[in-house]
Amino acid sequence: LMGSSLKPQAPNFSVFDNYIQEPAYLSGMVAGGMTKSNRIGMVGGFPIPEVNRLMNAFMAGAKETNPKVEFSVSFINSWFDPPKAKEAAFAMIDKGADVMYAERFGVSDAAKEKGKLAIGNVIDTQAQYPDTVIASALWNFEPSADRAIRLVKEGKFAAEDYGPYAMMKHKGSELAPLGTFEKKVPAEIVARVKAKQAEILAGGFTVKVDDGQPKSTAK
Repeated sequence: LMGSSLKPQAPNFSVFDNYIQEPAYLSGMVAGGMTKSNRIGMVGGFPIPEVNRLMNAFMAGAKETNPKVEFSVSFINSWFDPPKAKEAAFAMIDKGADVMYAERFGVSDAAKEKGKLAIGNVIDTQAQYPDTVIASALWNFEPSADRAIRLVKEGKFAAEDYGPYAMMKHKGSELAPLGTFEKKVPAEIVARVKAKQAEILAGGFTVKVDDGQPKSTAK
């Protein structure tokens, strides 16, 4: 079982992936409702499918609650370079972004220093940035791991795509609690996010999986 956006191969090469586009969409809805400048900055590591699909889902969610929002998108071509991510975020903030999508470490630091807001990715960092990080799309690997372990014990492990087990209906992902921002996010936005989450879980709404590289829309 390996993390990969490639396909499984017989007899027993299985793959998993971060299909957490659903909470990414919901976090985008929150961001769209919180920006006052109608400009959101987004800093990613590399423009690969695992990153692109989350950024695209986030952008679609932000557009749902705020059709006027524009995006500045940048990739630092590194998985871990907080100073570089921070500088990219500063550049976007200087051009008017007041909410940042923190796909990489360093972005929330820039938002904190400039008194702006941020949305987290994969893990919840609100405890470290209580006045900065509004919400985060969380990835829970347990459903994928539990299934793999069970199938191994049963002697039934075979080539399979475990990506779907990262989705909300399997509890493989979720929107982090608003926590310190519970009273700061407009009640209308909170209600819309909860309604959309319920719709997703009921199968009435499907967040599009778009692995294409996201582009800036802000001028």
